[in-house]
Amino acid sequence: MEKTAEEVSKDIKEIEEIDLKDAKTNIELGTKYFAYLIKYYNGNYNLAITAYNAGIGTVAKWIEEGIIKKDGSDIENIPYTETNNYVRKILKNYRIYKELYEEKK
Repeated sequence: MEKTAEEVSKDIKEIEEIDLKDAKTNIELGTKYFAYLIKYYNGNYNLAITAYNAGIGTVAKWIEEGIIKKDGSDIENIPYTETNNYVRKILKNYRIYKELYEEKK
């Protein structure tokens, strides 16, 4: 999102112009923002991934309304189909990559 990219880019001195179609810029901003979300949610990847897709305000609302738990343990209750599918896909791929890389150790 353009507004989020503008906010995140303030901390990255190398980015002079925000062009989200530029892969390098997009990846740099996305990873910086995701790192921020992980800190914001005290290392809770489930909530950070959810907020990355749906927004911090939306996640706060879902927690306040009891739709999802504060610990993010019930992501299957995410009411937005797009976000629900996104989180499931990311976590599934994370588990796959984790297994692949642990096998190589």
